[in-house]
Amino acid sequence: MASPFLLAAWLLLVSSVAAHGGLTNYTVGDTWYRGYNPDEALEAQKGQPWMVQRIWASIDPIFFVNDTGLACNTPGTAPPSYIPVAAGDNITAVYWYWLHPYGPMSVWLADCGSSCEDADVNNLDFFKIWEAGLLEGNLEGGIWYQKQFQNWDGSPDLWPVTIPATIKPGFYVIRHEILSIHIADRPQFYPECAHLNITGTGTAVPSPEYLAKFPGAYKEDDPSIKIDIYSEENKNVSKYMIAGPPVWNGLPVNKYCHDC
Repeated sequence: MASPFLLAAWLLLVSSVAAHGGLTNYTVGDTWYRGYNPDEALEAQKGQPWMVQRIWASIDPIFFVNDTGLACNTPGTAPPSYIPVAAGDNITAVYWYWLHPYGPMSVWLADCGSSCEDADVNNLDFFKIWEAGLLEGNLEGGIWYQKQFQNWDGSPDLWPVTIPATIKPGFYVIRHEILSIHIADRPQFYPECAHLNITGTGTAVPSPEYLAKFPGAYKEDDPSIKIDIYSEENKNVSKYMIAGPPVWNGLPVNKYCHDC
């Protein structure tokens, strides 16, 4: 299990990750958990007892919705460790910086069953627990959450999300996804995954309409994915529908009254 570190110590680990940035660490409370850094040697990170994040070999985006790397990036090799977090607590994804300003962001969970190390992430049922897109203004000139979470004072970009308080405890994959749409009709997906050991007394699980697989969650011609935000048709549009199923609110399934 990872050891706690002071923020100052972690700032020393900022490397030469270029262009887009990437998710390289997580925090729960005051404890920091180190993730994978593609600029450091694979041999020094793969299989290490402190590793909690699935390996992503490059900062390059994924361009196609049918790419198996859309689940947890490429190669997506499983780590040996888990981040312990209680249902109802926050987990924060730490990016040393992020440059792209346009597009939605989302956070997903998937129940691994008895082990996330042995799970095939392309067969897991993911459900969305958080999303944010266009906050104000229009598609081209407005403020997106993707831009708002960026810091330009040298501090890392922090992306906090709350684990649903009612969720059934167990081993889960947490999946953070940034979809950048700054290039017309050329969507760029940036997914990263880590393993969680969620504790608590909840019993809630999402019903089927909240579940999705990667690939499979998105369609190539989805107008929220394949989009030109600079076109005359779109640039002044002030609404943006985030692709995929709705966010699960953490409520248990009512077997006597579905969707009521």
